[in-house]
Amino acid sequence: MAKYRFEEIAYNSTEKKKPVEEDRFTYIGLEHLDPGTLKVTRYGSDVAPTGEKLVMKEGDVLFGKRRAYQKKVAISPFDGIFSAHGMVLRPRENVIDKDFFPLLISSDYFLDAAIKISVGSLSPTINWGDLKILEFELPPLAEQRKLAKALRAINDTIESYRKLLTATEQLVKSHFIEMFGDPITNPLGWQSKPLLETGTCKNGINYTSNESGIKIHCLGVGDFKDLSEIRDTSVLPTITLNSHPSEEYLLQNGDIVFVRSNGNKELVGRCLAVYPEDSSITYSGFCIRYRLVIDSLKIPYLLQVFKSNSVRQNMVGRGANIQNLNQKILSEINIPIPPIELQNQFEDFVQQADKSKFELEQALKELDSTYKRIFSENLG
Repeated sequence: MAKYRFEEIAYNSTEKKKPVEEDRFTYIGLEHLDPGTLKVTRYGSDVAPTGEKLVMKEGDVLFGKRRAYQKKVAISPFDGIFSAHGMVLRPRENVIDKDFFPLLISSDYFLDAAIKISVGSLSPTINWGDLKILEFELPPLAEQRKLAKALRAINDTIESYRKLLTATEQLVKSHFIEMFGDPITNPLGWQSKPLLETGTCKNGINYTSNESGIKIHCLGVGDFKDLSEIRDTSVLPTITLNSHPSEEYLLQNGDIVFVRSNGNKELVGRCLAVYPEDSSITYSGFCIRYRLVIDSLKIPYLLQVFKSNSVRQNMVGRGANIQNLNQKILSEINIPIPPIELQNQFEDFVQQADKSKFELEQALKELDSTYKRIFSENLG
């Protein structure tokens, strides 16, 4: 295989423009890119973005150069503008096949090398000057085309499974509304209680990077993703503290944890249930923990109440600048309390849906493993 400098493989488009009002409809920010997929499913802004943005064309490869460890790469679905914290990359087709190009940029082979040259501690960023001189091995164009065809077939299957996962999650939401109605309007007239009469809340633990002594798993904002629950808490990252957290900062089975504060408003209010069993697990100061204290509510029902569009809007839809969730906001939410029998029926339905999701997730892991194996066997 021949070895090429990255600037021989890719063209870095630096064309920029100052957004006008209509550009908000075709704006893609780093917050719209999801790791592990080249597809863009969210885009646009409530108002015209400020500051100069990169001009992108349909088919361009969008690469998040800021916090590159998040591994955000996508193919632009339309002409528009892209975050200045990214790069707009195009293939040099005398060296790399246009269909293989996005697969290279989204691969661990490329991303791991790029991450190593990130500079800065708070928001590590990749500079083009450093990236362009990195060298990568590439097979001949004919082999690239064959490899692209095989990898795209796997990618298509992965995307199909992801759609099934999304459909399963939507089915749960639809079934919830059919059974209980909208939690805010409470059309079935269930008795309701203020949230803080049904449970207690506690902000997470604050710590610094220079603490030492006690290592403990910690749930942070980056662990939420699109999850509804975490049962295997051993996958959570560890932090080091000067002393063991007090009991109030340790999570218990069935605790629901919210994203309390984040620069990305879309993440604020996300929640999941945690089941640490006998493990000691704490949670970040950017989170807030809710603990149910009454018997007339079930966690699966309550979790879906919090995830419903109307409740999330009620929590975080209070203006463009609200990027924090606090106990005062939570205290204003009323929770309808349907008969426990109905909640039990819903819990059974959720368990069946979770089984289907687990099988799909296992299949996705196997496909992802196959994809990476084929890629590594042919490159690097």
